[in-house]
Amino acid sequence: MNKQPYYLTTAIAYTSRKPHIGNTYEIVMTDALARFRRMQGYDVYFLTGTDEHGQKIEEIAKEAGITPQQHVDKIAGEIREICDLLNTTYNGFIRTTDPAHTKAVQDIFQKLYDQGDIYKGEYVGKYCTPCESFWTDSQLVEGKCPDCGRDVHDAKEEAYFLRLSKYQQWLEEYIEAHPDFIYPESRKKEMLNNFIKPGLQDLCVSRTTVKWGIPVPFDEKHVIYIWIDALSNYITALGYDAAGNHGELYNKYWPANVHIIGKDIVRFHSIYWIIMLHALGLPLPKQIFGHPWMLFGNDKMSKSRGNVIYADELVERFGVDAVRYYLLSEMPFAADGSITYETMIERFNSDLANTLGNLVNRTVAMLHQYFGGEIPSAEMLADAPDAEFDADLQAVAEGTAARVAALLDAFRVSDAVEAVMDLARRCNKYIDETTPWVLAKNPDAKPRLAKVLYNLLCGIRCIGGLLMPFMPETAAKILAYTPDAAPCAEEESFARCAVFGGLQHGAVIGEAKPLFVRVNADALLAELKAAEDAKAAAAKAAEQPPVEPFAEEIGIETFFQSDLRVAKVIACEKVKKSSKLLCLQLDDGMAQRQVVSGIAKWYQPDDLIGKKVLLVANLKPVKLCGVESCGMICAADLPDGSCKVMFVDDGVPCGARLH
Repeated sequence: MNKQPYYLTTAIAYTSRKPHIGNTYEIVMTDALARFRRMQGYDVYFLTGTDEHGQKIEEIAKEAGITPQQHVDKIAGEIREICDLLNTTYNGFIRTTDPAHTKAVQDIFQKLYDQGDIYKGEYVGKYCTPCESFWTDSQLVEGKCPDCGRDVHDAKEEAYFLRLSKYQQWLEEYIEAHPDFIYPESRKKEMLNNFIKPGLQDLCVSRTTVKWGIPVPFDEKHVIYIWIDALSNYITALGYDAAGNHGELYNKYWPANVHIIGKDIVRFHSIYWIIMLHALGLPLPKQIFGHPWMLFGNDKMSKSRGNVIYADELVERFGVDAVRYYLLSEMPFAADGSITYETMIERFNSDLANTLGNLVNRTVAMLHQYFGGEIPSAEMLADAPDAEFDADLQAVAEGTAARVAALLDAFRVSDAVEAVMDLARRCNKYIDETTPWVLAKNPDAKPRLAKVLYNLLCGIRCIGGLLMPFMPETAAKILAYTPDAAPCAEEESFARCAVFGGLQHGAVIGEAKPLFVRVNADALLAELKAAEDAKAAAAKAAEQPPVEPFAEEIGIETFFQSDLRVAKVIACEKVKKSSKLLCLQLDDGMAQRQVVSGIAKWYQPDDLIGKKVLLVANLKPVKLCGVESCGMICAADLPDGSCKVMFVDDGVPCGARLH
């Protein structure tokens, strides 16, 4: 059979740090869509990978004392491990440090330069290192990066530019003529109204102050800036060749059916990438879908905020399919999703353990209890009377597949998952309507009991098939309880989900085993809190700056040569000839004395008046900036270069000696 090709991609993950659970939503969502298309009979190519160049990576590697290549090798390995851990079925995994990608990107840059779409100029403006983005003053939001809200710094350097402005009118007309090209509608309006129609500025596409990148082929003091490098992965991974001698994968799969990306990078894909392709004379992707973010509660996840959850930690506690289910069911179509351990536990117990797990477990248990685990014969079913509940259950089951397909076509993944759970709820309701435990008490009702359990198995069979894109391991366990009389190939398996019936009569199925065991919420949350507290304590200890080595040992008599007394600050003012000195008037319990201290950088006079301090009372008087100082007050030096005056409890009288 000649299958129709279907090419879908994720954005490639930036190799700065280990990705958190919010970063992994995209790969799981794309995997669900890839599995769905394979079940429909498409020849799917699913691409993901890693973005490995840029200033941020250069700086992180330098701080760690390793090369950028060593750093990205480590992080790329972690990213791939997470993709595999979450049971994603990618066909290609590209790294932008791959030699073939490097060569193709240089050829793309050269071609755009040769045809006049790239030119040399000078960049003057603002630069955000975390986002690897240049901005003009007018684009900043309250002086900060409009994408991440972080500080920007002045940048001025020679650079090459891509002529975006040349293609503005064409791009605007193309998007208007293809209303589903950028999806959903809100993302399209944002691109047109906020970025394209106000006027496109030419894009800086090289750097001279960054070394970790692909060199410009004809000017090696420049490296190719992130967007031409990173965005080109969608074609270089397929064997794109600037001379037109494309690889087999490119000829088969390009243009992409859809780029699945986060909402924060829709601009780069729908403007920069599309103009690049158009300038190269290449077909455009059919669609760009910008999904929302997965938040921690109401906040964006950030290591600096301490609100990061990692996929491997969740999998260890809940299992792969439970994590996939939560990610796919909890992310709305156009609004941000949210994850906390509390909501994860709630979903696990209510949806997976109760609604789904309990349905399968008690249906299989009843089949073993009443029929020895054997699927009833066609003859027994033929003798069974029908009931109105039967037809309704069958209609819901057969209609769910079409409903799921329509929702996935529109990228409404959470709604598609909910549709499958609605079928599970309908099956549970069918049990309550038919009361099989009551039928089992009447020998004459055995055919009817057989029909009820067979119908339940048929409904569960539909659920198992429809869960395959979302929860493949769980789906396989369910389908093992519902063997088909005529098993179908993968490319026909989605159509099979709409068939109510066709089970293998007489087959004996395995004993019921819980798909999901309820979690004790209080115990798990207490365990998680203890683990987080221990992790925070360890992190704090690791961040603690080294203590200055102690001085050589002295005898007690040497210590007592310093006369340390408690004194009260009764007046204080700045020394006129110095920006560092304060002049303090102290009550030392016997008289008033004057002390000059170099603490003006950290204290105002009013901060000290009325406070009690430790005074070294027997120092010889000295003059500082012409002002006499009779003693010294005690202060501690801090790791950041500041100091803290050692204040004394107000209940200690002036003149009291420190022993």
